[in-house]
Amino acid sequence: MCGLSGEIRFDGRLADIGAVGRMTDAMHDRGPDGSGLWSRGPVALGHRRLKIIDLSDKAAQPMADPALGLTAVFNGCLYNYRELREELRAEGYRFTSGSDTEVLVKAFHRWGPECVRRFTGMFAFAVHETVSGRLTLARDRLGIKPLYVSGDGRRLRFASTLPALLAGGEVSTDIDPVALHHYMTFHSLVPGERTILSGVRKLPPATVRTVEADGTSRDTVYWDPPFTRLPCHEGMDAHDWRDAVLDRLRAAVRRRTVADVPVGVLLSGGLDSSVIVALLAEEGPRDLSTFSIGFRAAGGDAGDEFRYSDLVAERFGTDHHRIPIEDSRLLSDLPEAVRAMSEPMASHDCVAFHLLSAEVARHVKVVQTGQGADEVFAGYRWFPPLATVPREDAFAVYAREFFDRPHEDLGGIVAPAHLAADDPSSGVVRRHLDRPGAETALDAVLRLETRLMLADDPVKRVDNMTMAHGLEARTPFLDHELVELAAACPPELKLAGGGKGVLKEAARALLPPEVVDRPKGYFPVPAIRHIDGPFLDLMRDALTAPAARARGLFDPAYVARLLRDPGADRATTGVNMVWQLGLLEMWLQSQGI
Repeated sequence: MCGLSGEIRFDGRLADIGAVGRMTDAMHDRGPDGSGLWSRGPVALGHRRLKIIDLSDKAAQPMADPALGLTAVFNGCLYNYRELREELRAEGYRFTSGSDTEVLVKAFHRWGPECVRRFTGMFAFAVHETVSGRLTLARDRLGIKPLYVSGDGRRLRFASTLPALLAGGEVSTDIDPVALHHYMTFHSLVPGERTILSGVRKLPPATVRTVEADGTSRDTVYWDPPFTRLPCHEGMDAHDWRDAVLDRLRAAVRRRTVADVPVGVLLSGGLDSSVIVALLAEEGPRDLSTFSIGFRAAGGDAGDEFRYSDLVAERFGTDHHRIPIEDSRLLSDLPEAVRAMSEPMASHDCVAFHLLSAEVARHVKVVQTGQGADEVFAGYRWFPPLATVPREDAFAVYAREFFDRPHEDLGGIVAPAHLAADDPSSGVVRRHLDRPGAETALDAVLRLETRLMLADDPVKRVDNMTMAHGLEARTPFLDHELVELAAACPPELKLAGGGKGVLKEAARALLPPEVVDRPKGYFPVPAIRHIDGPFLDLMRDALTAPAARARGLFDPAYVARLLRDPGADRATTGVNMVWQLGLLEMWLQSQGI
């Protein structure tokens, strides 16, 4: 797990190694164990390293192989790198390190951009070919590892974080009105290629971008599950699906133990992280470290789930760490958590993950976490209403259940100068839902969540907050083979038992019924949900700061009403609107925008 950056120029000039150096330095927290720069004519690459696999300097990046004519930078982990290395050795390739980066370089030489289809893991990488001058950028199937790009025709820059691109300079920081519309509609989520800044875009998940030396480029999408019933699963009953899910999840968890350092677990006490602990315990005796966080209760909301995490930790004999957080520490950490965001994210989980990661990084460098299970196995409240509606009504139901508010209501919140003229958020959802395939309304929405929404929440949240402390997070529920199996699973099995039914049945042989059948929980941060006192003061300062007034994103009368009565308006997910607006301004101001 690391941070990468780079530049390729198309105007005949040398790459700006100074700008690449600034981008690389801006990602120190992602890779505190080492750094490197490389340049050759119009191309420069930078890298920050977090040592997880092959801790020696032989695995340092950028990694150049003059004999093959390739230089690469890589962020992530190839869980099947050992198997690929043996396959490549059998074809005559020689290795000088034990790293997965060197496997990536040799695999790219052997199979070209198609090598991504052979990779099992999370990754973003850039490979430069010496002879052709071609640059290839790629991102893993689920978008677990980020890759941001910025270009102006003269050059293209890329980095693992948006703030790194800002550190490089020459980036348009105008607010993208379509992205702002998404932010206000999708609980602060900006899906797809866009970001809140018009000058920065994202390489989409499951995409390979080939950039020629003259600046022309093409994108190839290499993974797109059909979300339909497949002939290979014909005749499977509920028990068969339960067993198949458990087998596939067991393999996914085992894959994510590949490391030359210890691997722990973020244990919330919910079903998803508890299953991971149980499956790791199956592997045999080990000093498995688990970590749980809790906050002070507020507004009638509990601030921790220690009851459940303690139960799981005791059952499996883990080295468990309870981490209680006082409100004073939550308040003091909030600005740092905001600065750690590559894009503004209003989820309460962000601050919790930031604080949790700071403590966990004192003990381990790698953790497994349960993020993604709700999107893959239909665990959220907006999925059950789709159970019986016709396929053509998927949009109407999803918009009613998921959108924060209808387009027409944004006119009273977003200032006219920043309000998108049409309804781009509905448009992007309709286009994805209208794609061929996906038999049922639920299939179509689960495909939308997996292929469009998931990468920007919760995946981005987990990556940003853990990597801010040099901690690598691995997500077994986003193993692409498990996702493919879940996509083919009959919708009624996923919706059973109030959601995630097939996963719950798979977990019954592993976990106490109190954990399997407990009400669904969320990462609780009550002080942010019920904003008052110093938290309200912080939001007021952000929304009334000179930079906010000059920017004028929101209707001043609406902001004034919110600040007078901060509990009066909430998004459909319960996010306080003061927090959603204030967080955006805090992020923009923290980045000097």
